[in-house]
Amino acid sequence: MFLRTLALIWKELLVVLRDPKSRISILLPPIIQLFIFASAATLDVKNVPIGILNRDNGKQGFELVQRFQGSPLFNKIIYLKSVEEITPFIDNQAGVMVLSIDEQFSRQLEQKLPTALQLILDGRKSNTAQILAGYSSTIIQQFYVEFIAQAKLPQQNVELFPRFWYNPNALYPWYNIPSLVALLTMLACLIVTTQSVSRERELQTFDQLLISPLSTLEILFGKIVPGILIGMAEGTFMLCVGTLTFGVPFTGSLFLFFFSQFVFVSAISGIGLFISSLCSTQQQAMLGTFVFMLPAVLLSGFATPIENMPTWLQPVTHLIPLRYMLVNTRGLFLKAIESPIVFQNIWPMLLIALFTITAAALLFRKRFQ
Repeated sequence: MFLRTLALIWKELLVVLRDPKSRISILLPPIIQLFIFASAATLDVKNVPIGILNRDNGKQGFELVQRFQGSPLFNKIIYLKSVEEITPFIDNQAGVMVLSIDEQFSRQLEQKLPTALQLILDGRKSNTAQILAGYSSTIIQQFYVEFIAQAKLPQQNVELFPRFWYNPNALYPWYNIPSLVALLTMLACLIVTTQSVSRERELQTFDQLLISPLSTLEILFGKIVPGILIGMAEGTFMLCVGTLTFGVPFTGSLFLFFFSQFVFVSAISGIGLFISSLCSTQQQAMLGTFVFMLPAVLLSGFATPIENMPTWLQPVTHLIPLRYMLVNTRGLFLKAIESPIVFQNIWPMLLIALFTITAAALLFRKRFQ
């Protein structure tokens, strides 16, 4: 039994590795996506145009404008001439924010009177607007603190110094690449396993498996193990690229990482084999891959925090293996999380793996009958 299963595993690996299209689909897309996502898929706010309406002719108003102009975050500033230009500027999405400085700004500061500034933000881009408001508030608050110190006035403001745990410089690749390790591993594993049975049917070789001495269990393992091996290899490759090329630190246990990855790719292989068993052609299997892939990514917490999702939708995320693997990869890369936290996210993936592999086995048995 073991030799027959090993022969089928070797046959599956040869089919994948000898087929030029399969080699390209396994190796090239994850590499391209890793570099593209790591560089382009960012939630950082950069190169966002803003507008400034400075109706003040005094020194303090000019200095505040220079602070915004000198900030590396605002490299495209559009200077408005009147209040009437603010509405079309925001409505036409020429910029996300407008800083409006009143004509009495410098005079009120010099006379030690309360003064105010107005930030007008485009609420249609809520996330970007909130980040820009934070950046602008920091610049304005620092300006007030320095002005009060120079004028020898009583201290009235508190300057905040943000501190980022586990990512002191707030580098987005440190957050993004550990997530991509899990995401792209899932993609590579799905591509292999979803094409497995459907390829046999399309090439009309599935009947040969049915009349072979192989049992249902042997065929099942022969189809699943190649996906697990390729998924483990992809994850290891992504780990090396992330740490050696992009300089993302890995602070956790390699054993826990590879064990988590093994359980994760086992669950994904079960899902992929189940999808493949339902499809008659490779095109159908590829469509099934994308049907599963898109909701899995959206519900995993990769881009949107699960806590921000609707209450009725959050329980569905517990069925997504990627949700648990993201917690482990991010934690093992940056936080050196302990084994209890890792195993807390492993056992749900293990249950998903057992369920999906069992479902695929039952579907196989039905096909044999």
